[in-house]
Order: sequence, then structure tokens, then C-alpha cells
Amino acid sequence: MIRVVIVDDETLVRSGLSLIVGSAADIEVVATCSGAEALETVGRYAPQVVLLDIRMPDVDGITVLRSLRALPQPPAVAMLTTFDTDEYIGTALRGGAAGFLLKDTDPEQLVNAVRVLADGGRVLSPAVTDTVIAGYLDAGPDRQTAARLRTMTTRELDVLALLGEGLSNAEIAARLFLSTGTVKDHISAILAKLGTSNRVQAAVFAHQAGLLGGGSAPRA
Repeated sequence: MIRVVIVDDETLVRSGLSLIVGSAADIEVVATCSGAEALETVGRYAPQVVLLDIRMPDVDGITVLRSLRALPQPPAVAMLTTFDTDEYIGTALRGGAAGFLLKDTDPEQLVNAVRVLADGGRVLSPAVTDTVIAGYLDAGPDRQTAARLRTMTTRELDVLALLGEGLSNAEIAARLFLSTGTVKDHISAILAKLGTSNRVQAAVFAHQAGLLGGGSAPRA
């Protein structure tokens, strides 16, 4: 079972999301809470996935995200918002968020997003993808990042390109005929070479480097 905690300041929103996500046979919503209770709740229930509201009156989602990412075994965190142009998108992703979802995401897509997060993937609502790609690293990879991309093996670049498409570890493994363990090893190497622990940032690098659609890493 995939264990999930939902953090939002509105009780009605928490109840609605819990009903949707918990309807899946392989997902259990182990707790819901406000932002002020998030760190204690996550520490108590040890979920694999946290759905976290980015804007809360008691404590903002970015602060909660940083606290959760500092845990010894941090859960995958997807930020929730009602705005597809939220100014905190970049801050949240740089802070280690594994994705960004609109609160009105289709129920089936929301459930699937939880599964992708639990498998180590990243999730972005289609409505915010362009905002992330255009604004998160709008100048493309800098010279240092371009140099790091050139240190990657062909297989690592293949994995990075599929990471950029939003595929989970299992989906990348199936596409490249590799074991999931091998994919995890490649991703660990990729993140180390890029100097980041953030899969979403790596995915954006893949977009900016032109790796999607058969592109290649910068050579200059």
C-alpha cells in the first residue's frame, strides 16, 4: 500500500482529496492535517507521499516542504495549488518538491500522480508544465550544467531524456529494457553529475538541453 498524508488548511479540501486518493485499492490516506501539524504528522505516519498545499495561513507550504525534505527519509512531496501561474512554482521545485498539481486535477490523474510519486517519478499538471519549463530555467542550462551533461554516458542521457518526459522508474526501465534497480543507479549518477537531488530540476535540464525528441547534450 502507498501511504499518503494530505496537508491543507481547509478541512473540506482535505476531505475531498482524501476521498479521491483513498478510493484506489493500492493507496491509503493515513492522515490529513494543517500545515502547522505537518512535520509531526509525517514523522508519526512515515508516508511515502505527501500532497502539500503551497499557500496556507498558519505556515506556508514552502516552509513545510523544507522541513520535510530535511527528514532522514523524506517523503516525495507534490505541491497543491489553485493557480497555474503560482509565483512559488520555481521556489518549491528548487526546494525539492517532486511535482506541482492543481487542486482541480482530474481524480484519475490525481490517483495516478500519487503512484508515480511513490515510484520515484515527478508529476506536473499539464497546465503548469509550460510555466515550469519557460520560467524555472528560462535561460537554458548554464555553462557549468552543460559541462556536467557532457560527462554523462549515452545510457545516462537516455534515462535523463525519459525522466524529462515524466516517466517513473518502472516506466523508464520498461522503455529501455533495464531493471528498476539499474534505472535507480543511473538516476543517482545523473543527479550527482548535475549537482542536484531534485528529479524535477533534472527533468527541466533535459528539456532545456534539447534531450527530448532525440536531441543531444550541448557540446560547447
